[in-house]
Amino acid sequence: MSKIHRIFSLLGDSGGDMNPVWPSGHARMLFFLMTFGVVFLFEFAFPLFRYSQGRLKHSTRNLTLTALFLATNLAVSPASPYAFEVAGEARFGMWYWLGLSPPAQLLLGIAALDLFQYFAHVTLHRWEWSWRLHRVHHCDSEVDVTTTFRQHPGETLWRIAWHTAAMSAFGISLWVMVIFQTLSAFNAQLRHANVSLPTRLDRFLRLVLVTANMHKVHHSRHQSEANVNYSNLLSIWDRLGGTYSRGPQFEKLRYGLDGFDDERKQSLGGLLRMPFVKSWDQPRVIVERECDRSLASSRI
Repeated sequence: MSKIHRIFSLLGDSGGDMNPVWPSGHARMLFFLMTFGVVFLFEFAFPLFRYSQGRLKHSTRNLTLTALFLATNLAVSPASPYAFEVAGEARFGMWYWLGLSPPAQLLLGIAALDLFQYFAHVTLHRWEWSWRLHRVHHCDSEVDVTTTFRQHPGETLWRIAWHTAAMSAFGISLWVMVIFQTLSAFNAQLRHANVSLPTRLDRFLRLVLVTANMHKVHHSRHQSEANVNYSNLLSIWDRLGGTYSRGPQFEKLRYGLDGFDDERKQSLGGLLRMPFVKSWDQPRVIVERECDRSLASSRI
């Protein structure tokens, strides 16, 4: 069997004997749609804020970008199995050297993948070119579950590169990666959801996980508030990295980015074009504010 054939066989429905818990692509997509639907309904029942614009228009734009996110992931889906294949053949990676048991591989693998996603997120804010990719996500003025995968395809590729690097460095197995991605995608929907979470429950959960209330401040329009809480799944990375914040006063919280509210920039074409335009008719004070934000975040 050729190497390419073996790589694509790892993406199949059964996963073979070496990955008995590998779920089918259809099962993963069904889980994604089910959790999205549940969170979407919870937003109607327990909203944190009321939409100033029509929710249908807002959701349609974001869901189109979500479809591009899924298509980009599908297009580069062989990358992770290839990293696993190469590391396995070379017996390379920390997990191979330590001879970890499956439970240890799972726990440490999730931690390693999540740490690399923390680094991926921090770099998206600190470099000008990567921030232009990431501001597609941040310029949403009404954050909800549809904002979760409102990403430019360039950002999606950047994040995939980081978790592929983690798999190569640590020799992380595919089944660990699938479990991590499932948990990460579900938590991403929860932390962007427009829901009102009880304060005590939030404080308890964020001892381990990134919660909705913890992540909301990261989407603040005020950049002095937004350059915090970069963690993806586990909250510990912000605590260790000195980027942790308890959160905003929700009655004063405003989402989005100054200078990016008009319909031309918020259109699908405008969002896809956004990374390729440096200042895009922004008033000088806003451009300077973005530069100040980048300098401030580099000192964190």
